[in-house]
Amino acid sequence: MANLESTATVPTQSPDASNHGISFRDAMWVWARVAALSFGGPAGQIAVMHRIIVEEKRWIGENRFLHALNYCTLLPGPEAQQLAIYIGWLLHKTKGGLVAGILFVLPGAIAIMALSWIYAIFGNVGAVQALFFGLKAAVLAIVLEAVSRIGRRALKNNVMVGLAAAAFVALFFFHAPFPLVILAAGVIGYFGGRSGLAPFLTGNGHAKVGSNQVADADSALGEDIPAHARPPASWSLKVAAAGLLLWVLPVVALLALLGPGNVFTDIAVFFSKMAMVTFGGAYAVLSYVAQQAVDHYGWLRPGEMLDGLGMAETTPGPLIMVTQFVGFMGAYRAPGSLHPLVAGTLGGLLTTWVTFVPCFLWIFLGAPFMETLRSNKALSAALATITAAVVGVILNLAVWFALHVLFGELQEIRWFGMTLEVPVLRSVNVPSLILTIGALLAVFRFKVGMIPVLAASAILGLLYGLATGAI
Repeated sequence: MANLESTATVPTQSPDASNHGISFRDAMWVWARVAALSFGGPAGQIAVMHRIIVEEKRWIGENRFLHALNYCTLLPGPEAQQLAIYIGWLLHKTKGGLVAGILFVLPGAIAIMALSWIYAIFGNVGAVQALFFGLKAAVLAIVLEAVSRIGRRALKNNVMVGLAAAAFVALFFFHAPFPLVILAAGVIGYFGGRSGLAPFLTGNGHAKVGSNQVADADSALGEDIPAHARPPASWSLKVAAAGLLLWVLPVVALLALLGPGNVFTDIAVFFSKMAMVTFGGAYAVLSYVAQQAVDHYGWLRPGEMLDGLGMAETTPGPLIMVTQFVGFMGAYRAPGSLHPLVAGTLGGLLTTWVTFVPCFLWIFLGAPFMETLRSNKALSAALATITAAVVGVILNLAVWFALHVLFGELQEIRWFGMTLEVPVLRSVNVPSLILTIGALLAVFRFKVGMIPVLAASAILGLLYGLATGAI
C-alpha cells in the first residue's frame, strides 16, 4: 500500500479550507468509491468511510470523525449518509456536501429501482419467489445480529437494559407510536444526564470505529475549524429556506393537486413525517415503516417488506433505501390513470426525495454550530438512552418479521389494554424455520459475514424451489 503520509498535505495554522490540499475532483472519486463499497447497513458503511477517509487518506482526524458521527447520530435520518454530507461539506463547502451525499445514495437508488421493476414484473415467477424465500431467512438473522451488536454497545447497566425492555413492551404489546418512544427515551436521558446520575453518564454509545488512530493535527484538514464552517446566521437562514422549499414544495403541490387519500399524497406525507422521526438508525425506523406500510396503508404484505429489506441488504447505500421499494410497490398497486410501472417509478423517486432531502438540510443548517455539542453531558446522555431504546425497537422489528414469515396464521389476543399477536403453531412454515435456524447459526456461531449468508440463503431458497417443483 502506498505511504499513507504521502496522501495528504498537512496544513499550517491557516483555517482556510482551500489550503488543505484536497482537490474537489479527487474527493468526488473517493466519495464514489465509498458509495460503491457501502454494504452492510450503517455500521459497515461508517467503517468503510473511516477506513478510507481517516486511515487511508488522512483527510480528517479520529476525534473530528467521531465528533461528526456523534452529531449525526443525534439527527433523524440515516447517520452514515449524513456523516458523508458533513465531511464533504467540511472539506469543500456546500458543493462538497451535496456531491458526497448524492453519490452515497445514488448506487443504491439505481439498484433498488431496478430490483423493484424486476420484482413487480416477475414477482410471481417461481424462481423469484424461491430466491426471496431464502433471503427472508438471512434477513431475520441479520436483524437479530443487529439487536445483539447494538445491545452490547448500548446496554452498559441495568437502567439501559430497563429502557430497552420498556421500549419493546411499549411497541410490541401496547403499539405505542415509535416517535413517542424515542422522544420519551431522549427526555429521560437528557434530564438524567443533566442531573449527573451515574447510569446515564455512559458516553456517546459509539465504540472506536478504527484501530489506526490519526490525530486531528496530523490530518489534511488539521485541528482548526475552516472559515466556511462558521457562517453568519443569515447564511443558515438561507440554507433553511432553500432546504425547506425543496422538501416541502412537492408535498404541498401534491396535496393541492391530488388531495388527501391519493397514494402519491400519502407517500409524500408519510415519508416526510418519517424523515423527521427516524432516530436510532435504519433498523429502528423500519419497524415503524413496516407496520404502517403493511397494516395501515396496505402497500405491502408482511413478507414483501422482508423482500425489500433483502434488496437493501445486498445493494450499496443506506439501508433505509428500502423505503424506495415500499413507495414503488404502493404506487404500483394504485396507479390510477398511469401505467403501473410508471406510477411505481414515480412513487419510488418521490419516496427517495422526501426521505433524503431533509438530510442535507439538517447538516447544512446545524453542522456549523455542532461545536456547542462537544462535551455536553446532557446531550450525550440523551443519545445513550435513545440508543438503548433502539435495541428494544429493533427487537420489536425482528419479532414482528419472524411472526409473519415463520407462521402462516396469527391469532390476536387482547388482555388488560394489550394487543398481542400469537402464532398458531400448526401454521409454522417448517422449511423457512430450518433456513432461519441455519442462518442464525452461521451468523452467531460461526461468525459468517453478511454477504455470504445472504448469498447462501438465496441459493438454498432456489434449490428448495427446484426440489418442490416451484421453479
